Amino acid sequence: MRIGSFDIAPRVILAPMAGVTDKPFRVLCKRLGAGLCASEMTTSDPRFWNTAKSRHRMDHEGEPAPISVQIAGTVPALLADAARHNVDHGAQIIDINMGCPAKKVCNAWAGSALMRDEALVARILEAVVAAVDVPVTLKIRTGWAEGQRNAPTIARIAEASGIAALAIHGRTRDQQYTGVAEYETIADIKSQLSIPVIANGDIDSPRKAAQVLAETGADAVMVGRAAQGRPWIFREIAHYLATGEELPEPTVADVRDILLAHLAHLHAFYSEQSGVRIARKHLGWYAKDRPENAAFRAVVNRAETADAQLRLTRDYFDALAAGVTPDIPAAA
Repeated sequence: MRIGSFDIAPRVILAPMAGVTDKPFRVLCKRLGAGLCASEMTTSDPRFWNTAKSRHRMDHEGEPAPISVQIAGTVPALLADAARHNVDHGAQIIDINMGCPAKKVCNAWAGSALMRDEALVARILEAVVAAVDVPVTLKIRTGWAEGQRNAPTIARIAEASGIAALAIHGRTRDQQYTGVAEYETIADIKSQLSIPVIANGDIDSPRKAAQVLAETGADAVMVGRAAQGRPWIFREIAHYLATGEELPEPTVADVRDILLAHLAHLHAFYSEQSGVRIARKHLGWYAKDRPENAAFRAVVNRAETADAQLRLTRDYFDALAAGVTPDIPAAA
């Protein structure tokens, strides 16, 4: 699959997720096999571009290409300015968010709420495509609500506006992340378009990725929540698509080493205090379904220093690797 001049290989992509797909996580997922990683959503409001959060989101130094940055907003001119600003700061692909179902985003008529105004969608897409010399992609849902699946109309608008690739989450906005993703709408859209289509929603295993590609005819799959605490899913999917064979699950020692490197990158990227806090959600995802998970989280979440967080994590996974019950201390 190509997006502009970029070959996206393997054809498995990390979905943009607010508060998750920061630079340390994107770099990790690319190292573990993702063909493309989209940044977490960045605002088109220039008043917030110089906040600490925005500066971190716009930091792409040392990040493997291609660098995809997602922007969000409602005003075509502001989104065009945001696209230019992010390209100036290293973005090689601009992605437009029309898929986020979060209430605070939709209440501002951004994210998937934009799908209710097809004329505004067209103005936004045309403005952003005209503003930058890099490929512009779009992420949408199947529609706003049950009975309002207008994704095929939005898709045709996108192609006519010069969008380089379209990602579709197989749910309406009002479904949020409940129920089961449906792929019929994605298949219908793929049959009508000449631009690449990326299927998203409930892709949580190599076999499911292959099934969704077969059902939809999509050019690639996009993985979101299933990558949380399991970033090696990208190499698993890539291997299965290439060979038809499943890789063995990573060993506990493999998981330990991946996690410790991830924690160290978070500490270095955000500074110790913020990095320790931000790492806590990742620790919970990595330890999910493992022995003594609740006790481990209760202790490690009280760690206030990078050294303590790393030590507790290493000791926990070392015990699991040795086949013994982890000795969870009473306090960090």
